[in-house]
Amino acid sequence: MSSDWGRIDADGTVYVRTADGERAVGSWQAGDPQAGLAYYQRRYEDLATEIMLAEQRLANGSGDPAATRAQAQALAKQLPTAAVVGDLAALDERLTALIAAADDRTQVASAARAEARAQAVAAKESLVAEAERIAASSTSWKAAGDRLRQIVEDWKQIRGVDRKTDDALWKRFAAARDAFGKRRGQHFAQLDVERDSARKTKEQLVARAEELSASSDWKETAVAMRDLMNDWKAAPRASRDTEDALWARFRGAQDAFFERRSEVFAERDAELTGNLRRKQAIIAEAEALDIANPHAAQNALRDLQDRYDEIGHVPREAMRRVDDRMRAAEQRVRDAVDAQWRRGAADSNPFLARLRERLAEAEEKLDRARRSGDAARIAKAEAEVAQRRALIPQ
Repeated sequence: MSSDWGRIDADGTVYVRTADGERAVGSWQAGDPQAGLAYYQRRYEDLATEIMLAEQRLANGSGDPAATRAQAQALAKQLPTAAVVGDLAALDERLTALIAAADDRTQVASAARAEARAQAVAAKESLVAEAERIAASSTSWKAAGDRLRQIVEDWKQIRGVDRKTDDALWKRFAAARDAFGKRRGQHFAQLDVERDSARKTKEQLVARAEELSASSDWKETAVAMRDLMNDWKAAPRASRDTEDALWARFRGAQDAFFERRSEVFAERDAELTGNLRRKQAIIAEAEALDIANPHAAQNALRDLQDRYDEIGHVPREAMRRVDDRMRAAEQRVRDAVDAQWRRGAADSNPFLARLRERLAEAEEKLDRARRSGDAARIAKAEAEVAQRRALIPQ
């Protein structure tokens, strides 16, 4: 019994035909020679199918090139002794081609890994360079600090850098971060010194105003009080709480003096009433300023403030009222200027925009936690929202 690629002789020995001649591959003693020959042909088909699957996996990218090459080499090594009947030369050619294709894919994969590594190194070098620029010159302390923390998160997402290179780049980043922290610490230490100096200066002004508040030398004391006010305006600001407390004492001392003087100079009510009318006219002009153009309104307000301050005092019972109206008019202009500045700052500050996006994400997470009813999850989400909100300047 024979076929194109093999035969079974009378004693049941099975042969396969190759380019080098016939080779015995097995024995069939189970009966029908045709069935025996078909059995060894099916084994050949199984071997061909295994090769085909390896070819397909390599072609569609699902197979590892190195593993495919090893598999093909193992199958090629088995061909000379394989117990199959079929075109072994064709399988050998396919395995040779498969090994070559696997080698090509291995080289491509190696080049891709090298390219990916180069891109990862370049990405981390870019982060390091940014950190070094921040460390060298940035004075936006909060935004820069937030950016350095974000760089750490971005750094963690970049994979594929070898350990030695990664360590060297991280040392540069850490050095830049430390340099920025040192410079920021020095800035705020100096700011504390300046604020403490401002506090001491304004405490002296308060003490002098409180001393003068009991004086009955109306003319000289009034001049001294105005000089103290000018000195107060020229002095640097202390911390907000300290500034507010000292201002309340300072203004209280001045008010006390001028209220006493008003009582003594009751006969000058006519003059004071005239002053009141002039101040009210200035206030009316200030209240009518067009804040559609905040900076123009601010410039006009400065002239009105100077004119207002030059007028002098008004009747005691009207003093607080007109001052409050003037302050309200001033605040209206300041609010318009501040609003215009905040709009410009928000539009030009990507870091602020990112902070707001992260706050929105945290608030959405809190909503989901509240709907879940999980107390621990709600507490954690609330803490995150509070933390995000605290980072955004009001």
